[in-house]
Amino acid sequence: MQEITMDIRQLAAFHKVATLLSFSKAATELKYAQSSVTSQIKGLEMSLGVDLFDRLGGRIQLTEAGQRLLPYAEQMLALAGEARGATVGSGDPSGVLTIGSMESITSYRMPPLLEFFHHRYPALHIVLRPSLCAETCHALRQGMFDMGFLMEAETQHPGVQTEVLGSEPLTVVAAPDHPLTQLPKVTTEELRRTQVISAEAGCAYRELFEAELNDGTGEALPFLEFGTIESIKRGVAAGLGISLLPTACVQDTLDSGILVKLDWNIPFEVFTQLAWRRGKNLTREMRVFTDQSIRFLAEEYGR
Repeated sequence: MQEITMDIRQLAAFHKVATLLSFSKAATELKYAQSSVTSQIKGLEMSLGVDLFDRLGGRIQLTEAGQRLLPYAEQMLALAGEARGATVGSGDPSGVLTIGSMESITSYRMPPLLEFFHHRYPALHIVLRPSLCAETCHALRQGMFDMGFLMEAETQHPGVQTEVLGSEPLTVVAAPDHPLTQLPKVTTEELRRTQVISAEAGCAYRELFEAELNDGTGEALPFLEFGTIESIKRGVAAGLGISLLPTACVQDTLDSGILVKLDWNIPFEVFTQLAWRRGKNLTREMRVFTDQSIRFLAEEYGR
């Protein structure tokens, strides 16, 4: 029977390429030459006797064998990290943490946290991946992300463990000269007759807002989709419509008077959560990230 050999460098290269689906990007993050990453993958494939990636022109994707190997590689790398941490003692956290997060959290909640890690733990490299909540949960279950941030009404997710940081305040905003700003109270029916600018489908608060406005109408109301929160804010300020966004994302424009809050009772709630794969043994680096996320972010939610 042929002996199968796999070393940590091969598994690390495989995991990084599988996460990024790019040999060149993996080489950059691992600080290797691309030829070295390719050699590591070929060596692992020869040892296992299977192809781990399909090469499709300029694109790659995991084969079935690669998909089966990925969660095992993630577990072995995590155990190697734990062993290294236990062996070398109390050295500072190091290595790479890949975090999935949506724009509203990355841009408006995380800068103080990232600044802390940059100065306190310079050897720990945090890589942020833009990802909607469903995509983040899938990537966590597959071992493609180490941790992720979610903003959902539900706090229980199949195959994923979460730490609820708090209820995320939401605000409906409009331009100062929008007709609805003249009303002391805005009804749902009045919102149904108004153009809405929203984030892309798959965003939890957008879907809850859409469901509320569509309830009982028998038809899907058109939403004007903009790609980013900043573009939504600019569209609202230009008078193209109203929008529902996390308060943290619009507080600057509310303070400056560029946008105005509409007085509508929001009948739903979403919770910002830190998540990781259920059953995963948290590495020292993941525990530090969890503790500091709670410290920096949960305070903002009044925990």
